[in-house]
Amino acid sequence: LVRTEEQAEELGIPLTTLGTPESRFSKIDVAIDGADAVDPQLNLIKGGGGALFREKIVEECAEKFIVIVDDSKMCDGLGPSFALPVEIAPFCWEHTMRAIAELPSLKGGKPQLRLGSSANNAVDGKDPAVTDNGLYIVDVFFDTPIADAPKAAAELKGLCGVFEHGLFCGMTTSVIIAGKDGISQKP
Repeated sequence: LVRTEEQAEELGIPLTTLGTPESRFSKIDVAIDGADAVDPQLNLIKGGGGALFREKIVEECAEKFIVIVDDSKMCDGLGPSFALPVEIAPFCWEHTMRAIAELPSLKGGKPQLRLGSSANNAVDGKDPAVTDNGLYIVDVFFDTPIADAPKAAAELKGLCGVFEHGLFCGMTTSVIIAGKDGISQKP
């Protein structure tokens, strides 16, 4: 964060803290961020680094949300290329993980409690990964794409014990894609 702040200041880009009078009480013009996976409808999986709730709040506060990725993040359907992170309450986490596995919209998904650091989805410890919000992360792995990402997002939000999920559906204004043939943009 410090490096980002320094670069923004050098370029004359104003920064703000959300929820303050200076931020117009969390109204921002544009948010720019990456994504872990992008489907043809510009739905995303984000939060592989464990900050999915905070990322989603920032994107919801923005009038426009621009995503910048390399072409390896583009996919025909969300799920197989990057596990879906779901932030859950530690209390009865086993129950919540089972409920996630039973959601019709996540059929075929295999939930796994993230162990070690919350900052990546690799197992690098033996204790549950804890987010900045004091919650656990379950990563849901898929062999086939999620059939209906917006429906899956709604079903996840309806589960007791789920705080937030990494499906960002209908939020993206534009995606800028870097590839071997140059830069492209959707839409």
